[in-house]
Amino acid sequence: MDDPIKLLRIYTDETAYFGDHKLYTVIATRARDTAMAGVTVLRAMVGFGRSTRVHSRHVLENEQSILIEIVDNEVKLRRFVDSLADVPDIGLVTLEAVEVLRTPRST
Repeated sequence: MDDPIKLLRIYTDETAYFGDHKLYTVIATRARDTAMAGVTVLRAMVGFGRSTRVHSRHVLENEQSILIEIVDNEVKLRRFVDSLADVPDIGLVTLEAVEVLRTPRST
């Protein structure tokens, strides 16, 4: 194995936009376009960050925290993060080691 597999996490919120598109869709699309091994976008029930403002789903508005997880080797993930330099105010970005126990079969 060339590089160890890592997990990239990007924390943002549902109201974040890049141009006319929701930020999480922009990031997921770019991840697909750069052939990342996998991406998942998750909505959090409740979340807060540096501002301590609580983000949660309300009846009349969607303001949930969003977690984007991308799995691939470290070199590709770091390159991908660098490619997001044109996207302001993404949020917290973390990179951590993961142990892959099984991979899905290709169809």
